[in-house]
Amino acid sequence: MNKMTFKACLVLAMVATMSFGTVANGAERPDEESRTLYVPLVYDNSIDGIQESKQTAKSGDLYSLEAGDEWLQQALENSSRTQRLRQRAMVNNPQLVAYNANRLPAAPPEGVIPADPRQGMLTIAPAQVGVDDVTPPDEPAQPLHNWLHVFNASLQFTQAYISGNWYQGGENNLALLGSINWNCNLNQDLHPDWLFNNALSYKLGLATTHGDSIRNYLINEDNFLFTSQLGYKAIKNWYYSAMLQFTTQFLNNYKVNTRTMTASFLSPAELNIGLGMTYSYKKADDRMFTLAIAPLSYNWKYCRNITDIDPTRFGIEAGRHSKSTFGSNFEAKWLWRFNPNVMITSRLYMFTNYEYVQGDWENTLDFSIGKYLTTQLYTHLRFDRSRARDDDWNYWQFKEILSLGIIYRFATVN
Repeated sequence: MNKMTFKACLVLAMVATMSFGTVANGAERPDEESRTLYVPLVYDNSIDGIQESKQTAKSGDLYSLEAGDEWLQQALENSSRTQRLRQRAMVNNPQLVAYNANRLPAAPPEGVIPADPRQGMLTIAPAQVGVDDVTPPDEPAQPLHNWLHVFNASLQFTQAYISGNWYQGGENNLALLGSINWNCNLNQDLHPDWLFNNALSYKLGLATTHGDSIRNYLINEDNFLFTSQLGYKAIKNWYYSAMLQFTTQFLNNYKVNTRTMTASFLSPAELNIGLGMTYSYKKADDRMFTLAIAPLSYNWKYCRNITDIDPTRFGIEAGRHSKSTFGSNFEAKWLWRFNPNVMITSRLYMFTNYEYVQGDWENTLDFSIGKYLTTQLYTHLRFDRSRARDDDWNYWQFKEILSLGIIYRFATVN
């Protein structure tokens, strides 16, 4: 034992002797607080001088009970005396301070020593944390749906620009637009080898007529669209598929200031059925892309009312109700949700019978304002060489709608 260690032990022993207590039977032994004096001195940033320690000791008067509190006062006095003794030892003999509380290593983990005489040695095993043997209530299992539904309904005020040769007629205006969109898709988590997507949408727009002396309002949007894709997995994201698309309108529409009808129920109507391949990609609900290619496609155009409506406006020969052609088509759909409040959707559809080309490109930019308010910018660019050429727009047609209104959404999750 070196000189420094011996001196430290001697000082601690002397300090400890000063704090002996007396038990009831007269035997003297150290009280509980004095036992801490036998541990090495540790500096814990609480030493601000002996004078402050004395003031702290006097603060015991703050702790009092209405009835017998001698035990509390005795405990406070013993604790204060122990603290003063240790502080005095460190102030007078700083070389005896063995450790700094801020630099002490972490305490070892608690363990147990199991009794196993067969091993011939003692081993320390980690302590087992006791867990009450309580079985948590069973949570109801979430049902898995074979079909996933997404439904949107909106009512919006709109501003629209329509080219003069738009195949369904119309004029520039301020209007009220209502729309319904419903998607019903097969859950691919349950049926990974199958692709079956169905979408139905209907838009109806009513507008005041500033230049029409015959009618108080006109219909500037009346479009019913149903699409369906059925596919069986070929490789990775590709599916052998069959595609169907049907579109028409329900109400009568007229040119401004005339009784010339431009469209009505099933006038026009168009059906397209194709066989080919479909590529489907989905990343959560933020990005979705599908591409359907049908090298073999059947297109049927129909005009029910050829008495009041010129069927040549829809690529049907004069005096005939329908026209059937074979060719090829493809459809691409894209959805990108930038954040929970901004989303863009796009649809590009084209059909050709190798004599003429017909195509539609629709884009919708949706800004959600809260839960029920939305602003939408909708553009529809159409190319159709099956009808007569227009002097201003050639074979192109264009529609743009800017709207602000309310929306309701409903979705079935997996």
